Amino acid sequence: MSRARGALQALRPRAATADTDAPDVGVTAMLGELGAALLAASQATSDVEETLDRLARQYDRADLRVFVLPTIVMVEDPRRASSQTSLFAADGTALRLDQVDALERLVRQASQSTPSPQDVVARLSAIRSAPPRFGPVLTVFGYTLLTVGFGLVLNPTLTALPVYVLLGVVVGSIVLIGARVATLSLILPVLTAFSVTLLISVLVRPLVHDDVLRLVAPSLVSFLPGLTLTIAAVELTSGQMMAGASRLVSGIARLGLLAFGVYAGISLAGEPPPPTTAPVQLGAWAPWAGIVLVALGYYLYSAAPRRSLLWILYALVVAYSAQLLGDALVGAEMSGLVGALIVIPAVMLAGRLAASPSTAVMLTCAYWLLVPGAMGFIGLSEAASGTSGATDTILRTFGSLTAIAIGMLLGAGLSRDVMAMSRGWRQARRRSGRDAHDRS
Repeated sequence: MSRARGALQALRPRAATADTDAPDVGVTAMLGELGAALLAASQATSDVEETLDRLARQYDRADLRVFVLPTIVMVEDPRRASSQTSLFAADGTALRLDQVDALERLVRQASQSTPSPQDVVARLSAIRSAPPRFGPVLTVFGYTLLTVGFGLVLNPTLTALPVYVLLGVVVGSIVLIGARVATLSLILPVLTAFSVTLLISVLVRPLVHDDVLRLVAPSLVSFLPGLTLTIAAVELTSGQMMAGASRLVSGIARLGLLAFGVYAGISLAGEPPPPTTAPVQLGAWAPWAGIVLVALGYYLYSAAPRRSLLWILYALVVAYSAQLLGDALVGAEMSGLVGALIVIPAVMLAGRLAASPSTAVMLTCAYWLLVPGAMGFIGLSEAASGTSGATDTILRTFGSLTAIAIGMLLGAGLSRDVMAMSRGWRQARRRSGRDAHDRS
């Protein structure tokens, strides 16, 4: 009986024993909620842990221990007698670009001015519940621009452009509806890949002399897990084995679902006959025009922050130019390393300007030109349909992922070192100025 009474008493809410208990609990909740939001902003677990540890020290709670996985944040508080570890689950809903920008600004303010944890959590809740700036029509239009833009980056034939427009409208509408129907979202990747492949194979392919997979892949841009696979590679190379392995399995599973949808569509429609003549591609200007459309598409589809269009375009141009440079220097498979190594310091430098959006917005868009999600999708689809050369495509995809991950780590480290040297140089100048003033 005494044990039962003790258990019942432990379940009852207890009054705070000291004035410092509420702020401590608030800091724990703040870190957990911010960590879950940072995961939804597609940040690597190692970066999330580093951010939360820095905030814990800023709020005089360096004793808090933080552990982050791709779907959960754990915060252990050694000062609490019971329930020492608090769990905060990430809901899996990716943040829009305007929410990513607001989140990064909130984290920056918390690390500088130390607002109350309750205020930070309230502002975070407002960020996550904010409606998108653009309505359904502009959202679908933005997705159509993304499809056409990524299609142009592949340097297609002229007859493929209206196909990209059609598929962009169809898939954009499916994504918009599926986001509001939870049951439909579970089978959305397979259903969408199957539908567009069947549509292309039966109605469009006989009229358009281009490969089916090259026509289908750009319209599935929102489903391609290129960013997930790249973050997994970053986590694995930085020692986050559990997070990297689980995220890698998730990305491969998403690729497998898309490949199955394509295989089912081709199986039902039949293997299309090979073109009798070699397709005539648009030319070297097509990828650059595609980059402009991708920037505008991201701005509308993902509701980017106001006055961020030119900055997104800047990040995309730097990423693509650096990748072209890497292709010329070290080859296509290693070009992502050079691209990431250059684009991260360039974006970090631009992010120091007052008029620019947060660096997370620019980097998120730039990664989509670096990550070979479409290449991996095409490789798995070819493997499912028995096409020769599919294994080589898959191996080159994972080689590119590793190269991009290494470039991201080197670029981030280089940016931190340069900023640390810049701060030290400014501090040395201020000290020398004060010494000169004292001597005079």
